[in-house]
Amino acid sequence: MRTALTDLVGVRHPIVQTGMGWVAGPRLVTATARAGALGILASATMTPEQLRSAVREVRSRTDAPFGVNLRADAGDARERVRIIVEEGVRVASFALAPSRELIAELKEAGVLVVPSVGARRHAEKVAAWGADAVIVQGGEGGGHTGEVATTVLLPQVVDAVDIPVVAAGGFHDGRGLAAALAYGAAGVAMGTRFLLTSDSAVPDAVKARYLAATAKDITLTRAVDGLPHRMLRTEMVAELECGAGRLRSLYGAVRRASRFRGLSGLSWPDMVRDGLAMRHGKELSWSQVLLAANTPMLLRAAMVEGRTDLGIMASGQVAALIEDLPSVAGLVERVMADAEGTCAALGVMSRPPLEARATPSSPSGD
Repeated sequence: MRTALTDLVGVRHPIVQTGMGWVAGPRLVTATARAGALGILASATMTPEQLRSAVREVRSRTDAPFGVNLRADAGDARERVRIIVEEGVRVASFALAPSRELIAELKEAGVLVVPSVGARRHAEKVAAWGADAVIVQGGEGGGHTGEVATTVLLPQVVDAVDIPVVAAGGFHDGRGLAAALAYGAAGVAMGTRFLLTSDSAVPDAVKARYLAATAKDITLTRAVDGLPHRMLRTEMVAELECGAGRLRSLYGAVRRASRFRGLSGLSWPDMVRDGLAMRHGKELSWSQVLLAANTPMLLRAAMVEGRTDLGIMASGQVAALIEDLPSVAGLVERVMADAEGTCAALGVMSRPPLEARATPSSPSGD
């Protein structure tokens, strides 16, 4: 299936595997690239040295295009950009809009820039600055997300920019890809669906927790770090949302921060500084400041160590619809077959009845 996305990036299928922290490592990205989709490494949970090693590991396993996801507001963003350029990575994606200067630097080096956005005005801004494509995530998506549904946000962005638009938030099968294409998107990006594959390194017990989730088990909460964050309602999330008093919430946050401080390597002042930097203009309680600084470690607890009682489990709403753990190759093949079948069926259904298409014969000479 050829779209503006496949032409731009050089992949066979208009499918993107998103850069999920602690999940999108070399194993998952390699499997995605080999399957003909665009895999994206999550660098925010890697040191620069680990990022370079991960890029080289993927490169050693496949010559297919892949990308790296960056945090534009990270203090070492330029160092990571340099690694991407030096290692010949095809695509740089961003969880937050990169600056005009950063986009120009990447494009000058021949790297495609594909930011993720959650609003039309953000898409317009990065398009004007030279972004090659945008990933548009509606509120159904997992992790930090907005509140506008994909079905409302996607057509707004498609109509507003003249670069390829990739739809994210609520996609897990071929019917969704066909729907996104009908809206004018050039492809879809999926996170939770790729997390729930046999090629994902997430512990099996954690995957089972996702597979057992119903729609009621997936919540959009600000209780963790003050920003809208879609995740499974784990024991910790339920505790944070229960409306405990400020002192009790602060005590719980300090207790959790103490557990993760050794893993993160942050001192208490560093932890507070990073938490304050992640406020993005929001008014946060001190418990939320500490939790914001420790969000990567909270994710690691669940996604790497399997500690769902201590960690958080980012999740799109589609987790409630997913029932199996296919290989990435099997998933991509199935999505494409279903999308092509759906498009073909819609093509037949859209044709007028045979009798309406038949032209009555006219008398000779009329």
